[in-house]
Amino acid sequence: MAINDLPVLSALRTKMQWHQVRQRLLSENVANSDTPNFKAQDLVEPKFDARGASTGPSTALAMVRTSSGHIAPATGGSESFEVDRQVKFQSRPTGNAVNLEDEMLKVAANQMDYAAVTSLYSKSLHVLKVAIGKG
Repeated sequence: MAINDLPVLSALRTKMQWHQVRQRLLSENVANSDTPNFKAQDLVEPKFDARGASTGPSTALAMVRTSSGHIAPATGGSESFEVDRQVKFQSRPTGNAVNLEDEMLKVAANQMDYAAVTSLYSKSLHVLKVAIGKG
């Protein structure tokens, strides 16, 4: 069995990737806090079953260039996390619906959660090294 086949490590890797994509999306929300008609977006948190396999729908999340002045995405935009489309906030007269305080709270919480997941992943790898006599 390869180390990539372990369900716990696979779930932790998926969670880390989700936090990375969410951080990118939240930073776009903050960057566009003054853009007219911009609606903030968030990602639906992935769910895992008892074995650690991801459950629930996942759709391709592709970045789109809406203007020739935008920078092309480096990764090609092939992420597979579902975007949360529920509108939970009021929009300003310009049509912008970004609440900067809420977005910054989400960014801080996302950073702490990412740090916790990476710590768990690192400790899990250390436990495996100890188990095989390399730690």
